[in-house]
Amino acid sequence: MKSESLSPVVEAWLERFDQVLASGDRAALATLFEADSYWRDVLALTWSIDTICGATAVVDALAEASGRMAPRGFRLADNRTPPRRVMRSGQHAIEAFFTFETREGLGNGVLRLTPGSEATANPKAWTLLTALDSLTGHQESVGKARPKGETYSRDFHGPNWFDLRCAAREYADRDPAVLVIGAGQAGLATAARLTQLGVDTLIVDREERIGDNWRHRYHALTLHNQVQVNHMPYMPFPPTWPTYIPKDKIAGWFEAYVEALELNCWTCTEFESGEYDEAAGCWSVTLRLADGTRRTMRPRHIVMATGASCLPSVPHIASLPRFAGRVMHSSEFQDGDAWCGRKAMVIGTGSSGHDIAQDLHSSGAAVTLVQRSPTMIVNIEPSAQLPYALYDEGPSTEDCDLITMSIPVPLAKKSHQTFTARARAMDKPLLDGLERVGFRLDFGEDDTGWQFKYLTRGGGYYFNVGCSDLVAEGSIGLVQYADITEFVAEGARLKDDRIVPADLIVLATGYFGQEALVRKLLGDAVADRIGPIWGFGHGLELRNMFTRTAQPGLWFIAGSFAQCRIYSKYLALHIKACEAGLVPPRLSEETSCSTN
Repeated sequence: MKSESLSPVVEAWLERFDQVLASGDRAALATLFEADSYWRDVLALTWSIDTICGATAVVDALAEASGRMAPRGFRLADNRTPPRRVMRSGQHAIEAFFTFETREGLGNGVLRLTPGSEATANPKAWTLLTALDSLTGHQESVGKARPKGETYSRDFHGPNWFDLRCAAREYADRDPAVLVIGAGQAGLATAARLTQLGVDTLIVDREERIGDNWRHRYHALTLHNQVQVNHMPYMPFPPTWPTYIPKDKIAGWFEAYVEALELNCWTCTEFESGEYDEAAGCWSVTLRLADGTRRTMRPRHIVMATGASCLPSVPHIASLPRFAGRVMHSSEFQDGDAWCGRKAMVIGTGSSGHDIAQDLHSSGAAVTLVQRSPTMIVNIEPSAQLPYALYDEGPSTEDCDLITMSIPVPLAKKSHQTFTARARAMDKPLLDGLERVGFRLDFGEDDTGWQFKYLTRGGGYYFNVGCSDLVAEGSIGLVQYADITEFVAEGARLKDDRIVPADLIVLATGYFGQEALVRKLLGDAVADRIGPIWGFGHGLELRNMFTRTAQPGLWFIAGSFAQCRIYSKYLALHIKACEAGLVPPRLSEETSCSTN
C-alpha cells in the first residue's frame, strides 16, 4: 500500500481519539490501543517526562491527563514526513506525525498503528508520543517572531546593539532568572532555548575560553558519531564540515555559537556553593570571578550542565606511590609527543583509555593497556553508526529527533539488541583477534550494547578507530589488572614476578556522576533529596534528567549532542512554564512502568 493512502487511516484514528478523549469514555478509548501499547508524554499533558505501558494504564493516565489539560484538535501534521510504513524495534508499523493543542500550548507527536490497521474499521495504536511544542503566549523569538531591532537601529542618540549586549552580559543591576553551570553542548543548547523564550539566562564556566572543555582535551580527539546527528539548536553545522568533527572545530563553533545567539556567558568563573531559600523561592549562590573576587547571585533556577560524568574518579591503589614515574588521570592528558621513546601504561579500557593509548603509540611510546573489567568494542564504521541510521533515512533532523524521543525504553532495548547482534557479526574478525590476546569482551546488560552502557553507567565501551587493531596485533601490550600484584618504582609487578616497565601511568578510570558534584557544591541535604542522577531507576526515564527534580529550582541536562539538542527544548519550555505560573505541583508518578 502506498504511503499516500495511509493518511486516511491515521486521520480516522486521530479523529476518533479526539472524540473519545473529549467525551471521557474510557471504554471507547481502550478500543483504540493494543494491549501492549505505550504512551510517552513529554510535558504536553502531564508536565513531566513519563512513559506508561499497557492499554489499561495508558487509558487511565490519558483520561486523567485529558481532564486537566483538555487536549483537542488532533490531526496529521503539515509539512512533516507523511505517514509511512516502518520497522521499529523489530515490528512493522504505520508511523505518522500529528499536532494538537491543550489549555497551555501546542503539541506534536508520533503515532504508530499496528500493521493491517488500514484494513480494519478500528485501527489500534501500538505507541503514542505527545510532546509540548510551544506555550501559548510565550513562543520563541524566531522566524516571523524574531526581534525587529527598531529601538537601537533608529535611535541615534541611544545605546546601540553592542551597548545593549555589553550591559546584558554584565548583570550589574540584576540577577539572572536561570544560572547554567557549564558551557558545553548541554549548557549552550539550554541557554539558547531559554534565551529565545525570553528567560534571562547566564552561563558560567571555569575555563578561560568558551570551548576549552573540548579544546583542552587530548590532541587527536574527534567526535565518534557522525556530523548529521550532532547539530546544535538553531545553528546546524555547515554542510562542508567533515563527517567526524575534530575537537578544536567544535571548540571554535561553541565560541561562534555564543556570539551569534547572543548568549550571556562568564568564563573563568567558578560556582563555589549554593543554598536554596524556600521562602523566597530562589537560590543564593557564590561565584568566584576571574579576578578572584566573589559575586553573590539569586537565580530562581540552577541548571547543572556539567556532563553525565563530572569529577575525575581516581582509585586508591596502595602501592602506586612507590612508582617513580609520572602518574596522571586521563582528564590531565593532552598530547603523547612528550613521551616519545618512553614507556607508558594506561589503566582502563574505555574510550579515553583506548584513545590515549593510541595517541601515545602514534607518538612513539611503548604502550601497555591495562584492562580492569570487560569492555565492549565496536568498530566506528559501520557498526557503531547502526543506531543513527534513522538520520540518513530522509526525514528532517526535527522529525528524526521526534522519532527518537517516541521509542519507549523497552522497545529501544530490543532495537539495540538487534544493533548489537549485527555489530558482533560485522566485527567478528576484530573481536576474535582481541580474545586471542586475552582481551575480555562485554556486550552490555542483556546484550543491549554500547548505547545502554552509556545511559546506565556513562561508559564501558570503545568505538574502534584503530587502537583495538593495535592491541589485537600486539603493537600495544595488554595486561589484566587482576594480574598485577603491586606497583614498584620501575612499573607494575605481575603475579609471575615479571615487571611491566613504565615511565608514565595514565589512570583512565572514569568519572563520578553528577550526584557527587551536587553533594560538593550544594550540600548533603540537596544531594540526598534528589538521589541518583542518570541511569534508570523504577521508571522508564533517566533519573532526574531534563525535568523537575525533588529539589525546587534545580535541573539537570547532559548527554550527547543529540540528547542535548532534543531535551534542551523541553527543559527550557518547562522552566518557562514555571516562570509563567503554568505548572502545578508535581504529579504522582505511580502510573509509570517499572523496569523490573
